Amino acid sequence: MPAPLDADSIRRAPKVLLHDHLDGGLRPQTVLELADEAGYRDLPAGDAEALGRWFREAADSGSLVRYLETFAHTVGVMQRPEAVRRVARECALDLAADGVVYAEVRMAPELVTAGGTPIEEAVEAILDGFAQGSAEAAAAGTPITVGALLCAMRQADRWEEVAGLVVRYRDAGVVGFDLAGPEIGFPPDRHPEAIALLDRAGAHRTIHAGEAAGIDSIRAALDGARAERLGHGVRIADEVPADGPLGPVAQRVLDAQVPLEVAPSSNVQTGAYPSIAAHPVDRLHRLGFAVTVNTDNRLMSGVSVTSELADVAAAHGWGWDDVQAVTERALGAAFADDAVRARLLADVVRPGYAALRG
Repeated sequence: MPAPLDADSIRRAPKVLLHDHLDGGLRPQTVLELADEAGYRDLPAGDAEALGRWFREAADSGSLVRYLETFAHTVGVMQRPEAVRRVARECALDLAADGVVYAEVRMAPELVTAGGTPIEEAVEAILDGFAQGSAEAAAAGTPITVGALLCAMRQADRWEEVAGLVVRYRDAGVVGFDLAGPEIGFPPDRHPEAIALLDRAGAHRTIHAGEAAGIDSIRAALDGARAERLGHGVRIADEVPADGPLGPVAQRVLDAQVPLEVAPSSNVQTGAYPSIAAHPVDRLHRLGFAVTVNTDNRLMSGVSVTSELADVAAAHGWGWDDVQAVTERALGAAFADDAVRARLLADVVRPGYAALRG
C-alpha cells in the first residue's frame, strides 16, 4: 500500500535541491541573535515569530522594493565570517531535517564583504559551515551532501574574481558558478573574461534567467554564458502555447534537456504567476522539460522542499511518479561527481521511493 502523498510522507522521501539562496534561508531566531551580536539595529521586529511573519509579508507584498529589502536584513547580519559559518551550518541541518539528501546552496560572497571580510574568507566560512552542518546531520542519522554555488552579482563588476574563486575552491566544496541580480539591463556576457575563465577550467555554471525577463534572457544565458542549467527558467513557458508548436528556444531547451530550476512559490510572490495552480510547472513537466522543484528563499517564501513539493502535487494532481521524476532529474543535473550521483541514486533515492510506494 503506497504512502499517501502528503507533507509527512514527502518529508520522509529523499529529496534533491538545486536552487536555494543561503541569504534567503536564515532561521528568524538566528537573524535576531546575529543582529544582537553585530549591533545591527534595523530589524523590523523583535521576536522570532513576528520577524518570520514580517519577512513573508514583505516578500509577499507584490513590491519588488520590499522583497529586496528583506535581503538587506539577512545580508546585514551576515557581515562577519562567524555569522556566515553559523548560517551555513544551520542551512545544512535544516535541509537534512527536511529529508534533503543532496543540495546545492548559492551565495554571492561579495555581499558579505562590506564589513571588511576578505572575499576568500567569506567563501571559506560558507564551506566550513556546510561541512560542520553535514557532519552533525550524518551523526543524527540524516546524511546530506551540500555543495556551494558562488554567485556573481550581474550589476557589479566582480565576475572574474568570483569565477576565479569557483575554480580555486572546487576541490573544497564549491561546485559551480552562478549569476544573480537583475536580469534586465545586465546581460550574462557582460564580462566575457569571466566566462572564458570558467570555460578554460571546465567549471560548471547555472545562470539566473527566465525569472523576471523572458525568452531573450534565456537565449543569452545559453549562448553568452553557456549555462548548463537555468535558474528559474520558467519563462520558457512564454514559447509553450496551449496548442501549437513550441517556439525555437523552448524547442532547444526541451531537446537539450536543459534543467530548469523552478521555484513556484517564489514566482507567485514576485508576481510572475497568480498562484501555484496557474503556474506552468506542471505543463512543462508533462511536456517532458527537465523540470526540478526548488525553494529559492525558504525564509522569505515560508517554504521547505517538502512544502513546495506538497503544494505543487496538490495543485496539479501529482503522484509519487512525478515527485520521484523531478527528484531524479535534479540529481542527474547536480554538479556533483558522477560517483556521488550514482551512489545517491542507487543507495538512497530509488530505495527511498520504493519504500514509500509500498
